[in-house]
Amino acid sequence: MDRKRIFDLAVTLAGAVVWVTALLICSIAVAMCAGFPIFYVSQRRVSSTALRPVIKFRTMVRNADRIFNRDIVPVSGNVRFLNAPADSSLYTGIGRLIERWALTEIPQFLLVLKGDMSIVGNRPLPDNVIASLREIYPAVDDRFLTPAGMTGPVQLIGRTEVSDLERLRLEADYCRAALLSRSWRLDLDILVYTVLIATGLVRARTLDEVYEILDKYSRSRAENHESR
Repeated sequence: MDRKRIFDLAVTLAGAVVWVTALLICSIAVAMCAGFPIFYVSQRRVSSTALRPVIKFRTMVRNADRIFNRDIVPVSGNVRFLNAPADSSLYTGIGRLIERWALTEIPQFLLVLKGDMSIVGNRPLPDNVIASLREIYPAVDDRFLTPAGMTGPVQLIGRTEVSDLERLRLEADYCRAALLSRSWRLDLDILVYTVLIATGLVRARTLDEVYEILDKYSRSRAENHESR
């Protein structure tokens, strides 16, 4: 079992009281305020070869996936990732709160336990978004060099704060840093920043600041290797 998997299991099990409580509270809130279904399930690519049903809290109206998807929404410029604006009318009232507090992905702890996803990694994407990206970014599969995750380097900045190319480069560079360092500390840094940003205790990071986090562990590993 590699270090990343050990880290995932340790954090998931140690934090079970917190995330299971959040899962129950959010489920009740969605059911009471927005009705059923509570969860939104869609097939997402979690690696270059595997599709899995990814579970999220339903934060939008029931038919949102028919209105807002890559097959229907035209590509605007070079924006091929599909990110709904924060002020979109598709969000329900409770959905906005769940998104604001970064609780949308909580159900995916179940996929982490199964080993289908990691806590930290690049977000899983629908195949139609991957196909759209591949039309102009042939190296899109580099973002799957490590398993997809609940949060990742892009979430420290904000999906709408970087271009598609910047996002893909950052996602690929995270994978390389994770593979090079093989360090649980890199994932821990990203996880801690995710929680601090979501709770408003620190501001979102800039692209350069996220690269500083990646470089710190990549450089440390390289220096240790050279010193042997």
